[in-house]
Amino acid sequence: MAVYSVTQVSHYIKQLLAQDPLISDLWISGEVSNGRPSQTGHVYFTLKDASAQLRCIMFSKGNGIELIADGAAIVAHGRVSLYEARGSLDFVADIVMAEGAGPLSLEFERLKTKLEKEGLFEPSRKRPLPQFPKVIGLVTSPTGAALQDILKILSRRYPLAQVLLAPTLVQGPEAVPGIISAVQTICADGRAEVIILARGGGSLEDLWAFNEEAVARTIFACPIPVVSAIGHETDYTIADFVADVRAPTPSAATEMIAPDRRELMAGVASLVERSNSALRGLSEKCRASLDDTLARLHRSAPDIALWRRQVDELLQETHTSTSRLVVDLKNRVAALSGQVEALSPLSALRRGYAAVERQPAGEAISSIHQLKANDSIKVTLSDGAFPAVANPSVRKATNGKSAAPAGARLFE
Repeated sequence: MAVYSVTQVSHYIKQLLAQDPLISDLWISGEVSNGRPSQTGHVYFTLKDASAQLRCIMFSKGNGIELIADGAAIVAHGRVSLYEARGSLDFVADIVMAEGAGPLSLEFERLKTKLEKEGLFEPSRKRPLPQFPKVIGLVTSPTGAALQDILKILSRRYPLAQVLLAPTLVQGPEAVPGIISAVQTICADGRAEVIILARGGGSLEDLWAFNEEAVARTIFACPIPVVSAIGHETDYTIADFVADVRAPTPSAATEMIAPDRRELMAGVASLVERSNSALRGLSEKCRASLDDTLARLHRSAPDIALWRRQVDELLQETHTSTSRLVVDLKNRVAALSGQVEALSPLSALRRGYAAVERQPAGEAISSIHQLKANDSIKVTLSDGAFPAVANPSVRKATNGKSAAPAGARLFE
């Protein structure tokens, strides 16, 4: 026989309760008694009717916790759970509403609480709307007044935008799959920069398609910013909480998305005027700066006339000095030419001397001892030259040697 501990049994019972689809998602109506708020903000209370009572707890973040008061008739949503430490069976409430609320209201609060806990309403994930959208996706009924209102406002305010309509039913059993398909179609197209989810006003039953969980999760998964414009200003749906922006009406949604062309034109005109004014100011400032610079340049500019006169004087002095230098150089050249002329061999030739060269080498002969008999030589005089041959019988007295006999010829 197996023997179990109290902890094991309590844990097993708690698991059974959690797996039961009825008591894990339950609405209970009754009268509140023994309400005891704790320091942490939780409220402990009892729900009772004529025949039974059930211990309850609602944590501080619960929806409608302010309605829990002794004697109040309420309807609470939550789950039945076992508190193992004390072995007590408790109803853990997450939604409390006043008794008399209809089933749609109860379901609305239940789904709203569920999706809020999952983070579908988190403000940090809300995306900004495009400032100047080129393509606007529109999910609405093709025959509803919302479509005509949106198109009329767009044509007046911002006719540049293109409308990409994904028509769908917005009421009835076919509305939910139609809305989901329309949103997905626009997302798959890829051109739209924002989506308007719109329909006119109606009762809670008429708007219920926008309170369905599948629609909420489709909006959450949409990669394009979604503006919900469902019903009138006082109507709220689950889609409003999930959407990036909630508009009170379809017309208001259009005005949020589409800039007013008249305001844009006025803004452009204002910018043009401000630009022109800035350019005029800049031009005047530049002109004043240029005038100031020209004035300073004029004050600091050199005296050109004085410089021209000085240059003329320098040129005159240079010309005079150059002329004297040229004369001096001519005189020096003439003197040097005279000296060169006096030292020139031609001058000696003109005085009766001759120049003798051995042929064909052209060697200059300055002594008869350089010659051999019958050497060919060239004799150059002042007015010409002639060839000759050395005479072997003639020698000039040199260094004590005998001189040539009288009448002897040196050359032949």
